[in-house]
Amino acid sequence: MRKKERAIVIMQRLDQHYPETPVPLDHQDPFTLLIAVLLSAQCTDKKVNEVTPKLFAAGPDPQTMASLEEAEILSFIRQLGLAKTKAKNIKKLAQLLIERHEGDVPQSFEALEALPGVGHKTASVVMSQAFGVPAFPVDTHIHRLAQRWGLSNGDNVKQTERDLKALFPKENWNKLHLQIIFYGREFCTARGCNGKICPLCRELYPNRRRPVLTKKP
Repeated sequence: MRKKERAIVIMQRLDQHYPETPVPLDHQDPFTLLIAVLLSAQCTDKKVNEVTPKLFAAGPDPQTMASLEEAEILSFIRQLGLAKTKAKNIKKLAQLLIERHEGDVPQSFEALEALPGVGHKTASVVMSQAFGVPAFPVDTHIHRLAQRWGLSNGDNVKQTERDLKALFPKENWNKLHLQIIFYGREFCTARGCNGKICPLCRELYPNRRRPVLTKKP
């Protein structure tokens, strides 16, 4: 099966498994989504969703969040990884949204990536899920599955993103990003499938004998 053919099969099977693709991070608007995605670095979505209700109650918008002391922000997110750095970034980010963007979350990759703690993946998630701009954020699940499914060589996440964007229709990127994450968590986990166990891996490569050694992002 050629790469383009595999891509078509993957889209079909993911649509069957996940016709609806809710954003797994709880949020109310672009600002709270931006903060939630920032917090999700080296943390599970479940853990982030446990701490954000109190954080967002105290700082629901950039103006209120910027008025909080860094120590107060830290008190809400202390149980997350890199909490001190994230608390510092959140306060500074909120201040810059007010100074540079009149308190609004900017709708451009460049402006988002200029904010503290916001890398390309975070900016891509916000652009795609908050503003509907086609993007293909690559997390560890997507990076792993792109290799297992023979869609990318896995050299780095930038290359994986380029390869996936070249294979899939632009109008499908935002939905596929979430569908692949959901599938990677449920069926094709890092330890639960080695590239020849889960339903989709078996369908794509029925004669595969050797495990796929995935490269870390």
